[in-house]
Amino acid sequence: MRKLFIFALCLTALASCNEGAKKTENAARAERDSLNQVIAQKDDEINDMMTTLIDIEDGFREITDAQNRVTLAKQGEGTNSKQRIAENFQYIQSMMQQNKDLIAKLQQQARESSIKGDKLKKIIASLQEQMEKKDLQIAEMQAQLDLKDIHINELNNEINTMQDDARAMKSENDAQAQKLQEQDKQLNTAWFVFGTKDELKKQQILTKDGLFSKSKILQGNFNREYFTKIDIRVDRDIKLYSKDAKVLTSHPASSYRLTADANKQLILRINDPIAFWSTSKYLVIQVK
Repeated sequence: MRKLFIFALCLTALASCNEGAKKTENAARAERDSLNQVIAQKDDEINDMMTTLIDIEDGFREITDAQNRVTLAKQGEGTNSKQRIAENFQYIQSMMQQNKDLIAKLQQQARESSIKGDKLKKIIASLQEQMEKKDLQIAEMQAQLDLKDIHINELNNEINTMQDDARAMKSENDAQAQKLQEQDKQLNTAWFVFGTKDELKKQQILTKDGLFSKSKILQGNFNREYFTKIDIRVDRDIKLYSKDAKVLTSHPASSYRLTADANKQLILRINDPIAFWSTSKYLVIQVK
């Protein structure tokens, strides 16, 4: 009995040890997860601030390059030189504002970040100092340009006027080109129709004044919708789907010929479009 009691005590002690070890392990895991979460958060914050820093550095480089372009343009003469100066000044002003916004963003990121340190504060202070120096450089450059009677605002207005004029001219040229295209299309458009004698009469394409009078072609109010429109520069062959055909409208005989395909169906082949369509832009063919 005593042995059983001692054995039970041992089992209880062992269970208690296992439970304690499990609690210790869970606590260690929770602490490790919390630490990893903190590390991941700091990594995200660092990456965000590094991205902003890189954008600011790129902005300063772009501003410096534009300043150099202004310096080179000042050495030139004429409207083109002034236009390049104005365009680069516009770009500089845009990039300056962008960099100021990015520095403000970096300051906000630093305030909200869990990363605290003097080094970050020094970096931001250095960037602000660079920004102030750039402001002074731009103001000095503006003053130098004013001495040379190169006023950026006036140039910007001139450039805007030139751009408006260019857009108006382009619009006018486009309209003129469209008009010429339409005219060209009309000049190179023709209409043809083929049908039996009864079909042509029904559409008023072929008419007679009296029983014994000669048939008239395209006289009066004929049905223009019955014709097919073609481009005379492209369409040279007209399939007639008949073994017997006669051209009723007047076209130079040497400008076309009627040939048969493999099924002995006739095709009108126009070998000289200019001559063929010179007499009429309407072609009427009677088939059987």
